Formats: sequence, structure tokens, C-alpha cells
Amino acid sequence: MPQIIANGIPLEYAVYGPQKGEVILLIMGFGAQMTRWSPQFIRELTDRGYRVIVHDNRDVGLSHRFHDHGEPDMTAVYTALMSGKTPEVPYLLNDMAADSAGLLDALGIERAHIVGASMGGMIAQMVAANHGEKVLSLVSVMSTTGNPALPPAKPEAMAALTKPGVDPAENLDKHIWNGIESQKVIGSPDYPTPDAILAERIRADARRAYYPVGRSRQMAAIVASGDRRAALATISVPTVVIHGGADPLVPVEGGHDTAAVIPGAELHVIPGMGHDLPVQLIPRIADLIERATTRARESA
Repeated sequence: MPQIIANGIPLEYAVYGPQKGEVILLIMGFGAQMTRWSPQFIRELTDRGYRVIVHDNRDVGLSHRFHDHGEPDMTAVYTALMSGKTPEVPYLLNDMAADSAGLLDALGIERAHIVGASMGGMIAQMVAANHGEKVLSLVSVMSTTGNPALPPAKPEAMAALTKPGVDPAENLDKHIWNGIESQKVIGSPDYPTPDAILAERIRADARRAYYPVGRSRQMAAIVASGDRRAALATISVPTVVIHGGADPLVPVEGGHDTAAVIPGAELHVIPGMGHDLPVQLIPRIADLIERATTRARESA
């Protein structure tokens, strides 16, 4: 897959679907490579005539790694926030949004529909807030606003997200097993993914890239970005918010808050969906993405 310089850094990306189709930019979540957009998900959109672009966010996969910044001091980040100070971190969600907007520029794409999942939803929101001239519509999936008053993740879900990883170069089987266990904690209870499929995804990602310190810097970016509701209130493009009713990592209140803050946003809560994109729900999620694209065409 190719790389391109976007916002001053190299980003790994891929493009699928008809060249003249309306562009959908998919932004993946915390610590996840662009390969976590499954072939089925991408094909569902390209079969509907869309040109789909995916990319590795900074500090994950094969995109630029901020080696020189090392491991962030999360205690210092939280202390600064509680003291009303600006934490010292390598970058914020705004910078990651500038990467996505810069990718569109580098590819010569004037405007696109922006879809983001989890942290990718936060990034997508900030693309729409900070680079609205590039955005046709916004779809925020299983994401939130940074509102500190919202319920936190369930303890077992946060533990699954943050527990120390096992280097696949040292013990690939244990790395895969840990990943399966974590996914079962945060995944969709009504739409479980078979262990064999989870194992193959985790194995493929481990072979492609393993860079856990990048996850730490991404977490610092999320925390240090704080409450983003004021920025989200400036979004003017048609917006659809999708959230799982059984999400243990980003509780459904985050989806409600996102839809309440963004003017004119629609909220769609899917019962039995957790913090993943199960194959059984791909057509339904694609329908909701098309709900946003249709609204954009109607309002043009």
C-alpha cells in the first residue's frame, strides 16, 4: 500500500472503489490499524458506488511514528488537566484531524464524507469542526465528546483496553489470546465474532506492525484534548451518530451527548451492539452512512 505526505508526515493509505464515486474517508480508532476496516465493510460501501479511503493514523500501523517523544507521562497529563493547565503531549486530536484533512489535500480531493469509529469518531468530529470546507457529511460511530460529566467506561472494558500487551515476537499465541479476551469484553454481546476470525485479524495486524508506545501517545492525545463540545457545536454538515446500546467502553451516553451537541445531528442506537463493528451489522451501518450522504446531497 502507498504512503503520501499529509500534514507534513508520511501516512500509509489505501483507496478502493470507483474513481468517480463520492469519497468516503474512514478513520479508525485508538491503536487500531486501517486494516481493522474489514474487507466486508469496505466492499459494502464500494458496491454502493462510493470511493473509499482508509489510512493508518499517526503512531500506528505503517504511518509516521513519533519516536523522539517516548512514553507519555499520563500522571502528569491528568495532573495538568485537574490544575487547569494545558498538558504537555506530542499532539492532540486536532493534529490527527489535520492529518486526515491533509490526506484529502494530498490526494487532490476537495470534499469527502467523513466516517470515524471510536477515537476515529473523535478525529472525524474535529475534521468537521476544524476543516468544515472539506466535509460533505459526518458519521460518528461509538464515540463521544470529551464531556467529563459522562459515565466512564466499565472497569473491565478499560482494563481490557489498557492492560499491558504481549510482544508477538516473543509469544504470538499469548498475544493473540490476550487480544481475543479483550475483544470479547468490549465486543457486541448480540453479534459475537468467532474466535477464529478474531485470531486471524490479530495475527495479521501483529505481522504488519506492532508499536504499543504509539497507543500510549494516542491515549495521551485523547485525554489532553479534553472537552470538545464547544468545537462540536460549530459543525454545520449533516451528521449521523451511531452507537451501540451495549457499549461497555464508550457508554451510549457518549452518543447521546454527541448528537445533542452537534446541530441537527441524528442519533441511531443499535441494541446489542458493543464497541466493535460486527459483520452482521455492516449493512445496517452502511445504510446509516448513506443516510448522511443522502442528507448532504439534499442540502447541497
